Amino acid sequence: MLSKETFVEELKSKGHEVVERDLNAMKFNPILSGEDFAGIYSGNVPADIKKEQEYITWADVITFVYPVWWTGMPAILKGYIDRIFLYGFAYAIDENGMVRLLTGKKAVAFSTHGQPKEAYDGEFYNALGTTFDKGILGFTGIEVINHTYFPSAMQANEETVKGYLNTVKEIASKF
Repeated sequence: MLSKETFVEELKSKGHEVVERDLNAMKFNPILSGEDFAGIYSGNVPADIKKEQEYITWADVITFVYPVWWTGMPAILKGYIDRIFLYGFAYAIDENGMVRLLTGKKAVAFSTHGQPKEAYDGEFYNALGTTFDKGILGFTGIEVINHTYFPSAMQANEETVKGYLNTVKEIASKF
């Protein structure tokens, strides 16, 4: 329904360089294991984590496209954040307290969900924004410049889908 390709095509048409990371297609391992911790603490960050951190470092704007499942992000995305947004890479603590190491980066998020807008208005959208936008991205210093939700995605008719895709193009065109 929501086409990441629409966003990517619009960005490329404006001359932006885009690198896509599809966690499912990559068969990304979302489990932060004891082996990962051992490598991280010994200064040998596992290669797959290091590679993703390099993409995050490279990007000026990071775009997240994901469905809302049980009023949250899919497990694979949460696992990505757990494994990639590590202490010492995404945040740190010094004598003055919290240090947001990804300050200066921006993010855009598009989230689909199956419920009508009225079911998520207020409480649920606020909770999603607090968890993802502030609690994860904001915690690391990433500024969320837009998070758009697309309700009733599974039941959306052709006209609604066109409207959603136009919204995606409009947001991309602002870059």
